[in-house]
Amino acid sequence: MDEIKLDATERTVIGKKVKVLRREGLLPAVIYGSGIEPIAIELDAHSTTKLLSRASGSTLINLKVGSENHTVILRDVQIDVIRRNVTHIDFLKVAMDTIIKTEVPITLVGEAPAVSELGGVLVTGLSEIEIEALPANLPDRITVDIESLIEINSSISVADVFFGKDVTVLADPNEVLARVVAQAIEEEIEEEVEEEVLVDVLDEPEVIEKGAREEGEEEASE
Repeated sequence: MDEIKLDATERTVIGKKVKVLRREGLLPAVIYGSGIEPIAIELDAHSTTKLLSRASGSTLINLKVGSENHTVILRDVQIDVIRRNVTHIDFLKVAMDTIIKTEVPITLVGEAPAVSELGGVLVTGLSEIEIEALPANLPDRITVDIESLIEINSSISVADVFFGKDVTVLADPNEVLARVVAQAIEEEIEEEVEEEVLVDVLDEPEVIEKGAREEGEEEASE
């Protein structure tokens, strides 16, 4: 993907006072990592959110603060649970000659013949894979073509995917990314989950009721 470039300025407003920045359309953030002390910064909220919608935790970002350029990756993005807008970002500065550990997202593409022709159900597994590599070798994301799933119970695991020549995959190679199961099996799985939830819901009042009886007995004995 194209290089992402962001402009920021150093931030003097910290703590709970950053609410004022957000009302002014600014996004508080911090840079920390290789060779620097943490730097509090602020960015334009609208343009930053738009640009970072194309980024993942393994995407290199050129972040300019004043006259200084920093090569960073996203380390943490905080989102308001109600408004769903980004409220704070942690950027990790990386050294290009130092291996780092991060997660790369998995994107499934194509159509599985076992689904379209045999009526199977696609079950997805891991959506992100932990890897380590030099920053320049980090893939932005891994695209997995599911057209190889031609039979019921066929699957694609971590071991079946190429992540890059100089990338070390830290996830279990047997972890499933995608699998096609028969419709009946999928329904059985859903029924089992529903039954487990129902049992939990039914059991809880009994515990509460028992506790209430025990409290009543203790009060009576007193």
